[in-house]
Amino acid sequence: MKKLILYTFATLLALCVKAEAIDASKAEKFVQNVTKEGIEEIINSNVSIEQKDARFEKLFNTYLDLDYIGRFVLGRYWKTATPAQRKEFIDVYRAFNVKTWSQRFDEFKGKSFDFAGTTPSNSQGQVFVNTTVDMENAEPVKVVWRVKEDNGQMKIIDIIIENISLAITARNEYTAFIKKSPNGIDDLIADLKKKSAK
Repeated sequence: MKKLILYTFATLLALCVKAEAIDASKAEKFVQNVTKEGIEEIINSNVSIEQKDARFEKLFNTYLDLDYIGRFVLGRYWKTATPAQRKEFIDVYRAFNVKTWSQRFDEFKGKSFDFAGTTPSNSQGQVFVNTTVDMENAEPVKVVWRVKEDNGQMKIIDIIIENISLAITARNEYTAFIKKSPNGIDDLIADLKKKSAK
């Protein structure tokens, strides 16, 4: 009986390890698709800023879980926000990130992402995909993509550039902003709208 239990446990463990390896491989291919067919193509294209922003918006809506990221960056204030505030915040946060990341990735124009495997995450259904970008007269830039798999669908939920998490940085900034603002979340929404307009 004891041998049977041990055999069953070993079999289940092997299946779990296999599943994690398959997920990691899928995640890496997923990010390869995002960078090769998405980011590099958009960055290197000779189009107007408006067209570039429109392409980035489509890319983000397809490959990033901005609803998930939005809930994360709002932190504990997500629970106290009204349904209307939540919707407005997610909408303005999406628009703000299209502008921000479109400009941020411009520094990689003419470059390509080199893949360096994956790193397991402590969170179930998530994995880190490691990439680097060779820069002229400088050290390669490390870009790590946090990928979540939900019901077989891959989504990016964070981008970590040179050990700086964009999601965690935003969460810290927004928490501090809401704390010192008289109108809390409404003031944050208004501030993000101003920044998006610029």
